[in-house]
Amino acid sequence: MNAVLPELNYEPLVISPLRGAPAPLSAIQLDILRLKKEKKAVILAHNYQVDAIQRVADFVGDSLGLSYEAAKADVEVIAFCGVHFMAETAKIVNPNKIVLLPDLAAGCSLSDSCPAERLAAYKAANPGLYVVAYINCSAGVKALSDVIVTSGNAVKIVERVPADREILFVPDQNLGQWVSQKTGRKMRLWPGSCYAHVLFTARAIEKMKARFPGALVVAHPECVESVRQLADEVCSTEKMVSFCKNNPAPAFIVVTESGMLHRLHREVPEKTFIAGPTDKCACNDCRFMKMNTIEKLHACLQTLEPRVELPPDIIERARLPIQRMLDWSR
Repeated sequence: MNAVLPELNYEPLVISPLRGAPAPLSAIQLDILRLKKEKKAVILAHNYQVDAIQRVADFVGDSLGLSYEAAKADVEVIAFCGVHFMAETAKIVNPNKIVLLPDLAAGCSLSDSCPAERLAAYKAANPGLYVVAYINCSAGVKALSDVIVTSGNAVKIVERVPADREILFVPDQNLGQWVSQKTGRKMRLWPGSCYAHVLFTARAIEKMKARFPGALVVAHPECVESVRQLADEVCSTEKMVSFCKNNPAPAFIVVTESGMLHRLHREVPEKTFIAGPTDKCACNDCRFMKMNTIEKLHACLQTLEPRVELPPDIIERARLPIQRMLDWSR
């Protein structure tokens, strides 16, 4: 007998199909566009940024895709609206360009869970491990890794790792578990996680499915296994766009950081998107992602500060596992 689910103690966050033209840009947004041209800059916005920032960005996407969009652009300045490790990745890929982060304190609990010095000590105590690092890690960790993966290509990359090598997957244990299940490769999993994604619970998603029985559930692999098991599709943020666009379903429960709904609403305007809830809240914001504001973006383009800088040797060492990932992705 199925347990009776309690009533929701919050009103779900629902973004309905777009009707009419979007609201005009504000004065500060228009001045950002002016500054961008004046400073020969490109604005990159991660999928989890606020809508005001996404609307003035040249590119909206995941961290690695954004960094390579910047590499192709004929600009001198990259304003990266995301968190610190993402801006570091942009600097690794674009060492000769100025890389700005609107709020230098915008960190990441997942990246922080695997400090480079702890990984170095673990490798020294366990020689021979093949380190597969999720891109959501610091430049120092990337420099200690054998290959980098994204949530979109992790399965494909892990399948290329030599079969006689034992894998250490860092830093996200939930993504690592999902990849291990998909590939059949046993791996040591670093005990790290994204604080925002582990707030999603099966109980909360089940309640939302009961409220919207016609909606499909799409979840990020950083979610815990019990949540992933409830999803119709588990995939990266980039693949969420194509899944929602190509699937005939009219509505989707999106189990990742709530900023993703803004991009989905722009690119798939004819469908309905419901924010994946936690047990206590109708949506799930990352406090680090939301440290970047439209005002801080405006200020950093005015002053070209704060900048993200990395030692040349870290840039060179970190670039190698990223290049290996790109080679293996072809």
